[in-house]
Amino acid sequence: MESVCVFCGSSPGVRPSYVAAARRTGETIARRGLRLVYGGGKVGLMGAVADAALAAGGTVVGVIPEALVRKEVAHAGLTELRVVGSMHERKALMAELADGFLTLPGGFGTYEEFCEVLTWAQLGIHAKPCALLDVDGFYAPLVGLFDAAVGEGFVHPDHRAMVLQGQDPERLLDAMGQYVAPTVAKWVTLKET
Repeated sequence: MESVCVFCGSSPGVRPSYVAAARRTGETIARRGLRLVYGGGKVGLMGAVADAALAAGGTVVGVIPEALVRKEVAHAGLTELRVVGSMHERKALMAELADGFLTLPGGFGTYEEFCEVLTWAQLGIHAKPCALLDVDGFYAPLVGLFDAAVGEGFVHPDHRAMVLQGQDPERLLDAMGQYVAPTVAKWVTLKET
């Protein structure tokens, strides 16, 4: 793994632990010699992870839609800033540039980004690791939903196992580096009515 895409909030959240985790993640990625790919913003957890990676000597590539550049949230001090036309283009380029996906706390956009790359993995579109950094139990409800979906027959247990999770960026990046995608195909059960 040479490049990690980080999905995270454009807000810092209410707990100082969220910003601390973003900074630690950015620093850890840079210290390991990995390239950070992220949404290109200078605000919230996005800005914190990018600034920490840059301060630690890392390479940081931001991908941001033109509409957000105009709202003055683009980070001007990155190694590279790629401006795209839409959110769809942003996600596609981030996925192309990354060897794995690490998700920190965030809002609807963060969940959507994570679930999209996870779905792509389930469908065999890519075999890259998809991880949740569970700061202070933030992702416990989402993980509970994934577990419930297994119990209800909507998610195969092998696909549920594709969601790597942890509370420490060092250990989570280790797990991502050792990740091997499952070989089970997405299944569809058809019942006659």
